[in-house]
Amino acid sequence: MSAPRLDYHALAPHAARAGAQFSHAAGRTLDMRLREIVNLRISQINGCAFCIDMHWAQLLKEGMEPRHVNAVAGWREATRFFSDAERAALNWAEAVNAVPHRTPSDEDFRTIRQHLSDAQIADLTFQVGAIRSWNMLNASFHMPVPETPYAVA
Repeated sequence: MSAPRLDYHALAPHAARAGAQFSHAAGRTLDMRLREIVNLRISQINGCAFCIDMHWAQLLKEGMEPRHVNAVAGWREATRFFSDAERAALNWAEAVNAVPHRTPSDEDFRTIRQHLSDAQIADLTFQVGAIRSWNMLNASFHMPVPETPYAVA
């Protein structure tokens, strides 16, 4: 990977702080494991190595088995590692992340509604927006993966 292009935190501190506040607020109605599984999966799809490293480490810290963390990318086939609610949330998150190329279908919405409340669905969707914005920033500016895993505050 190339050297970092610029330090967007230092150059746009108000926006970076607002982004951090948004990330902290989004997903609060969801349990930590679900938030982090979604963060990891969306980061994998968007190719953000910095975020993949961060959320992989957080899932391990939260006690998720390494084998289960490794299976997040293949969650559709690794059904025994993920609950029905987690699989519905991952499906919804992937559909939301695909906008504008694809929008969540009525079936996607019916499936997520079987497992989460409307407030949780809204919160999950904000969570996808938050991680997607960090993925875009980190990948665009070549944020390097740190020597040791980044610790989520």
